Amino acid sequence: MNTSNISARGQEREANPVQTVYELDEGPGRHRIGLIALASDYATERDFINMRPNDEVAVFVSRVLNVNPCTVENLLTMAPRITDSVSLILPDGRLDSVAYSCTSGSVVIGHEAVAASIHAIRPGIPVATPITAGLAAMERFGARKVAVLTPYIDEVNEHIVDYMENNGMEVLALTSFLFADDNDMARLPPEAIYAAALEADRPEADALFISCTAIRAVDVVERIEQTLGKPVVTSNQAVYWQALRAAGYDTPVPGYGRLLRLPTEQPRSVNQ
Repeated sequence: MNTSNISARGQEREANPVQTVYELDEGPGRHRIGLIALASDYATERDFINMRPNDEVAVFVSRVLNVNPCTVENLLTMAPRITDSVSLILPDGRLDSVAYSCTSGSVVIGHEAVAASIHAIRPGIPVATPITAGLAAMERFGARKVAVLTPYIDEVNEHIVDYMENNGMEVLALTSFLFADDNDMARLPPEAIYAAALEADRPEADALFISCTAIRAVDVVERIEQTLGKPVVTSNQAVYWQALRAAGYDTPVPGYGRLLRLPTEQPRSVNQ
């Protein structure tokens, strides 16, 4: 053992400089997505990681404090915390897009306000929210008449439906598990979501929208589409699609519904 550079206990030590010739690269992730997940969210981070097509896509996560039950009043408490949350994601590193992962929050707070809070730290970065991503997905499919499945109480459901209808959708039917607590939403088995989706659909609907990032709808979106024979858009699938495409990854991703397999077109509702 070479001890020539090891000094006595308590004295300053000097490391041997690396002699290998090297150049620094850009670090992990050719396409980098920043994700703001709710403190109580069990599903979104897992879903984003599972939907990664390869190691070219990297997801970097921060959490924002939210309050249960999921009411309009409590959703609004997130608004002043979003900027601090995004400031913790690679403060000195590159991000290509940022996703705020709360459908009801993006409706109640407003996409523009969410984007402004993120731009306070990351000026000009593309911002994806589940509601704008969901609407952009419906536009890609040419869907105007939709059925909607949610886990929310009616106070929140009303805002979801109003937002969709104010942005060109005709909501033919609304079906809900009527949960107030995010933790209960996370405990919904995928099989229950599958069965509820079939119940929620209407034959005349162009597509089905499954709202809420807290539930594991991504696990069964392929099966639901195969059974219904129409596009199915889920919150986590849509916000991931929008953030992924905005980050520059343009290859179709199999296994998570028609949306991620669509030929690439920059989502129109991503704010720059």
